[in-house]
Amino acid sequence: MKCLLIASESAEVLFYWTDPEFQQNVQQQYGASQEEGHELPAFEDSISTLFAPIIISCITMVDRLGDSYASFTTENNHIYVLHQFDECLYIAVNGDGDEDEDDLRRKIYVMKKMIEVLFGMVTLSGPLLRKELRPQDTEQRARLWKQLQSLLETYGHLRENDQSFLVEAVERLIHPTLCEQCIEFLERRLVQQLNSSGERAGEEVMHAFILVHTKLLAFYSSRNASTLVTSDLLTLIIMAQNMYPSSTDLEDTGPEDAESTSGSGPDVFYTPEPSPSEGDSDSSSGSNKLKKVNDIPVFEFVDPDIQMAEDSLQTLRVPPPDPSTPQRVFLEVSLKEGLYPMMPHSMYCLPLWPGITLVLLTKIPNNGLAMSIYVYLEAFAKLEKRLRDGHDGSAAMRDLRGKLDKFIKALGPSDIQSVPLLNVWTEFKSRAFAKGGPGFTKDLLPWCKNMKTQLCGIFRQCFLTDSGSVDAPRHLSPGLQERAQTLVQEKLMDWKEFLLVKSKRNITMFPGLIHFICVDRSTGQMIAPSLNITEHNTSELGKGPVAHFIKRKVWGLVNTTRSYLQKGYSTVTLRDGDFYFCYFLWFENETGFKLDAMDLPVLPDDSAPIGMLSWDYYSRNHQGEVVRCFELLTIHLGIIPTEIILQHCRQLASKLWEPSRNPLL
Repeated sequence: MKCLLIASESAEVLFYWTDPEFQQNVQQQYGASQEEGHELPAFEDSISTLFAPIIISCITMVDRLGDSYASFTTENNHIYVLHQFDECLYIAVNGDGDEDEDDLRRKIYVMKKMIEVLFGMVTLSGPLLRKELRPQDTEQRARLWKQLQSLLETYGHLRENDQSFLVEAVERLIHPTLCEQCIEFLERRLVQQLNSSGERAGEEVMHAFILVHTKLLAFYSSRNASTLVTSDLLTLIIMAQNMYPSSTDLEDTGPEDAESTSGSGPDVFYTPEPSPSEGDSDSSSGSNKLKKVNDIPVFEFVDPDIQMAEDSLQTLRVPPPDPSTPQRVFLEVSLKEGLYPMMPHSMYCLPLWPGITLVLLTKIPNNGLAMSIYVYLEAFAKLEKRLRDGHDGSAAMRDLRGKLDKFIKALGPSDIQSVPLLNVWTEFKSRAFAKGGPGFTKDLLPWCKNMKTQLCGIFRQCFLTDSGSVDAPRHLSPGLQERAQTLVQEKLMDWKEFLLVKSKRNITMFPGLIHFICVDRSTGQMIAPSLNITEHNTSELGKGPVAHFIKRKVWGLVNTTRSYLQKGYSTVTLRDGDFYFCYFLWFENETGFKLDAMDLPVLPDDSAPIGMLSWDYYSRNHQGEVVRCFELLTIHLGIIPTEIILQHCRQLASKLWEPSRNPLL
């Protein structure tokens, strides 16, 4: 019984996701109220009717009181969590007890993050974002919603089963020699060859990394590239897993089946033939069909109702995207000039073998235009704030006036969006700078909003729509992508089986230490023993019920420590039956010197969830210097003496992040 809904202030559904139980419950509820002989309403209409009173009451409270409820629980113990971002209201629901308020709030923030990565600065304009999330074309809307629903389901699966998404940090594959070789290969062979090719259509590879399932084997950034922040990298891993999910069957394959799953042979897929056309009715009846498999006639019985259902599904099925076409993503870029969020990149996800993927991130040619748009959007946002607070904002806008005039002129009259932008900017200047105009008062607020909408419209046209020439290449050619894929496959050919096994047995353990998770929040990376809960694979914790029991303990402990972090505690120790849990959060300066304990803020219950995907909770400054933040979580047997437990914790904290252990540092 789970649901996530995004709605506009007018109660229009912009996106929804439900699990089968919630969907069945809604259909039964509205099916029972239908008069006999009438068709059931479309599910989108039903869910809109269901949530309309909640949406309207929430918007009314904001208008009348300036505040609204953040969550509530119904009589049947359904939990509703609500959060409004600008003009979009997010509602997450759980009715089966699997999720609490913090889980639902985290799901809302992760959904918002994925929408920002997919739509960029268009998310800064409510009217434009509504159009993007709910296209008028029903097929396009179905394709978009299916993509977002699939991403949300992929995230949910990873958070329930993958430790890196539990703590929201990237897990590294520990093998120093191979990591060094791969990083050197990515730098000297792959990236240099791609960036020097004439088939790259003006794009430049900025980042290249290799994933083994969700673990990071090697990561390389070009010298002029910005650091890829943890929240963006985690989102990209979700997208890569969504495109090429790790198959449970492949993960459970034993060594004797390695040849059949190594990817050495071609992939063969069976596609059913379409149902017979009218012209074929003379040679085959509606319920019987003669098929040929390898030129051998096979007589097959097909139920007419089943065949009709299959044909209907074929009509409704959304065609998959072209694998050679990259995914446009919008990522944070930090340069010496400043911080630029949601800058456009192209993401190429190239499968090497099942479970091993190469990801390339390229900077597109007109990236400078996006940076300029963000500068002007930020300027108008600051002006809005100053005007609302009753302050004068004329000085900053006078400095920006000439630059914006040149920017609009450089767009040229051929750009469709430049004309309305010029008209709004002309009206803005006449009101703000003219002698007889109202000047910089609150009357200028609607025109600030109009300017932001027009700037976001320019961004949308340049980076979200196919506005270029059809004949002109706009991304790395398919041939160049194939060569990149082949290069990395040749490099890792002798390692692929080892890597798939290594991804499940990653760390050795101390005696009496059952499990640990160590996180360097400065780099957004974590190290932990593997947790495999299937009967076929054995991890450091064994297999099957034992590992499943420990997994539940780990997930519960992480949730417990977050609740204490929210209250301002940085150290937690507690006993739970036969187990002893420890959690430590501490800070070091850049030289590795441990700093005195800092006072952590006490956060309200409805604050953004602690982690990295919602916001960077762990970023701190200490007396003007940047500090590094670490977390360590351990589970020991309860019979181990306390002094031994603390000794293990100190050894883990000092040894795991030594640069010699892994060159990714």
